[in-house]
Amino acid sequence: MTHLYKSIPVRSSEITPKHEYFSRRDFIKATGLIAGSMALAACAPAMPAAAAKPLPTSDAKDDKGDTVNTFEDITNYNNYYEFTTDKQGVAGLAKDFKLSPWTVEVGGLVKKPKTFGIEDLTKKFTQEERIYRLRCVEAWSMVIPWSGFTLASLLKMVEPTSAAKYVRFETVYRPEEMPGQKSPFYPWPYQEGLRLDEAMNDLTFLATGLYGEPNVAQNGAPIRLVVPWKYGFKSIKSIVKIELVAKEPATMWKSIAANEYGFYANVNPAVDHPRWSQSTERRIGEFSRRSTLPFNGYGEQVAHLYKGMNLSKNY
Repeated sequence: MTHLYKSIPVRSSEITPKHEYFSRRDFIKATGLIAGSMALAACAPAMPAAAAKPLPTSDAKDDKGDTVNTFEDITNYNNYYEFTTDKQGVAGLAKDFKLSPWTVEVGGLVKKPKTFGIEDLTKKFTQEERIYRLRCVEAWSMVIPWSGFTLASLLKMVEPTSAAKYVRFETVYRPEEMPGQKSPFYPWPYQEGLRLDEAMNDLTFLATGLYGEPNVAQNGAPIRLVVPWKYGFKSIKSIVKIELVAKEPATMWKSIAANEYGFYANVNPAVDHPRWSQSTERRIGEFSRRSTLPFNGYGEQVAHLYKGMNLSKNY
């Protein structure tokens, strides 16, 4: 049985490799077990996992016992407005996105600012594999097997000063490759931020891989943030800059609609989005809805960060 720690690490051998997954898919198709096409709600993937043969019980699960979503689900249903607002169109538009060379500048209020090549980041920091739930603010969810390293390990290397209170992140700006960045309706490049204590929490992760292999462009390659207790828009993709700052940084979605997308964006089933309920969610690959868990089920590890705060106001 897989031993799941609070930070949910998991061995590569416990995650179904892509080739095995696709081999199963080919077998299922050959035996006629996949149903014909059907119309699904807006938050459904192109091919519902419910139509496929269930993954073996030995496959990796999260700490709640839920099996990871398929590679197909994870890589073909993406919010990535830099490419398109069409979730099922991101993969096609991102297929020629250049992932190398790539550098990440880490600076601001630190003692040892440094620019890392992506190769440095994958070699200098011990790569772990973790299974995390993703809860989108749009009320759909997935379970994803990431690989990468803790943000804390990177920040410790550059040594934040005592004046540093927040961490600001910035996505690459390449409108010639990312057609969505030509839209005048969004303040590009994408920016996000965390409080320093949130950034240093052991759950906060910089993902460089997916399903035991290097991450793919539509999922934020070559390096993205994963903050599993917050709504998915906080987990900024394709990072090129990390900056330690003294004041709360501007973030893209809060800049656009502060009444809908707050700085904290903690998963909170008790606080509805102005246009829909957050009390339930639909797991991609399932047809029924399930109850949303406070902090996306990670309250034991992170609730102390918000002691004394009114999370209805600090949303």
